Amino acid sequence: MRNPIHVLESLREQACKKGYKFDRLYRNLYNPEFYLEAYAKISKSQGSMTAGTDGMTLDGMSMPRINRLIDKLKDHSYRPNPARREYIEKKNNPLKKRPLGIPSTDDKLVQEIVRMILEAIYEPTFSTKSHGFRASRSCHTALTQVKKTFTGVKWIIEGDIESCFDSFDHHILVNILRERIKDEHFIALIWKMLKAGYMELWTYHKTYSGTPQGSGCSPILANIYLNELDKYVNEYKTSFDVQASGRREFSEEYKQINRTCSKRAAKARKMQFIGSKAERSTIIDDLKALRKIRLRTPAYPAIDRDYRKIQYNRYADDFVIGVIGSKQDAQQVKDDLREFLQNRLRLTLSEEKTKITHSSELVRYLGYDFTTSRSKAVKRDKSGRPQKVWYSTVMLYVPHEKWFNKLQEYKALGISKDGSGEERWKGIHRGKLVNRDDVDIVRKYNAEIRGIYNFYWLAENATVLSNFHYIMKGSMYRTFAAKYKSTFNKMKYKYEVDGVFTVRYPTKSGIKHCEFYHDGFGQKKEVLFGNIDTPPEHWIRHSPNSLAGRLKAGICEGCDRQTPNIHMHHVKRLKDLTGKNVFETLMMLKHRKSLALCSDCFEKSRI
Repeated sequence: MRNPIHVLESLREQACKKGYKFDRLYRNLYNPEFYLEAYAKISKSQGSMTAGTDGMTLDGMSMPRINRLIDKLKDHSYRPNPARREYIEKKNNPLKKRPLGIPSTDDKLVQEIVRMILEAIYEPTFSTKSHGFRASRSCHTALTQVKKTFTGVKWIIEGDIESCFDSFDHHILVNILRERIKDEHFIALIWKMLKAGYMELWTYHKTYSGTPQGSGCSPILANIYLNELDKYVNEYKTSFDVQASGRREFSEEYKQINRTCSKRAAKARKMQFIGSKAERSTIIDDLKALRKIRLRTPAYPAIDRDYRKIQYNRYADDFVIGVIGSKQDAQQVKDDLREFLQNRLRLTLSEEKTKITHSSELVRYLGYDFTTSRSKAVKRDKSGRPQKVWYSTVMLYVPHEKWFNKLQEYKALGISKDGSGEERWKGIHRGKLVNRDDVDIVRKYNAEIRGIYNFYWLAENATVLSNFHYIMKGSMYRTFAAKYKSTFNKMKYKYEVDGVFTVRYPTKSGIKHCEFYHDGFGQKKEVLFGNIDTPPEHWIRHSPNSLAGRLKAGICEGCDRQTPNIHMHHVKRLKDLTGKNVFETLMMLKHRKSLALCSDCFEKSRI
């Protein structure tokens, strides 16, 4: 069997060929090496030990189990199990809940292989304006692109599609796939996944539209579907954009004052050699005054029919379109977009949430607020001439309610009122953390502080998170005070070293220190991938210590017996182990959540 890495690299190469159609994809599902790659991938997920409707998890994974699944795919008797439907709260609205499907473990393996194949085919052809659920792309890359390309826009369309992922038309999706894939067995497998349905309160429900949230291949299918929107906007841009000459024409008012400045500058240079000192001084003062007026004068006309442009950016089902033009132009773009979504993709643009906003106002996108600056502050260039470098540039900001809501979510903020009715904020102790070890408490606070800062460090006002840090610091001190039945000042005296709260803890290599976060909150330009969204794809080499390597080695880690029938024993969390049997003790010693066991040892481990 071919190495999956070589197969997927070959698919990526062919994907760049325009008009190329892929055949014989389904046969890759007969390759056990693909399943080992998928197994290694999904085992890292926190939900890998969550049972689907068949009650099975990763526990007991073995080559015979993989081979049975392959046999079903070969004779086309494979049928995905209905997903187990659960509901999770929406962060922005706790009263509303989002449906989440939990597939069976065997289905997760098949979905992961399908995802890898589809990603290899479509990822090279996706738009550079799309950033959601893609390797080496994140919210940060989307916002950075907005900052670079939305300069000078006058109107911003905030796009919102109603129930987007639940509304994808299956027939349209399959027709899009058929444009590049002519393997009907592979298409039929995707049909089965889309029509698998879900179980809720032991009642089976069919699925007539949408891609199931929770499915491994749902993100790539969503991007394939919405790539049609990306292509449409790209084509629309070519017909919408108007630029009469090589560069944008200045306004007549700006041209006039610019000409006057040039004449004054020429006269000032000439007066260096003739005329009195007083005359030269007068002309230079006039020139300085004119240059100040020029800096205050808009360089381009407010409405220019000879120049208009649009810019586009999408992250999953959220998108924004910047328009350089009139409000009527922006309204026309919105209407055309609504018509395309309805007629081509059978999606509905939300009239309530899809707004046209002037670029001087704040627009919420991917958790940030952004606007185009109206600052007329100047900065001198290398030659010493002042320039308006910030005017019409995009500025990103941290919304106040984001960090305020985080404090309330963590239950770290106490608000009281003084005699005059003004609010007084202070950090309060968190009862759920009191019973943890000292170092765990500090690490918990550090993780929460770094988490919000890592996301918002692109913002112009990232330093506002020092307020968040101040409240969290007070909360941590009071949590320690509650733990030791002491006071704030005593904890400060006990733990502070050179002004930094420090916890000492023993390790095998000696005493180490864990410090409370104190590295500041300055704005940064770096873009994060792994900490924010989907990390780049890194193929797992099956070393002897990897899951696949241990499964293929055929050596029982319980009794050291050589056997071809190895079962992988998994547990959800190491901290739940109590050492009730020799296998749990072995996992605790190895600090592993998995063991490769023979059939006999595997049965004993489950008693």
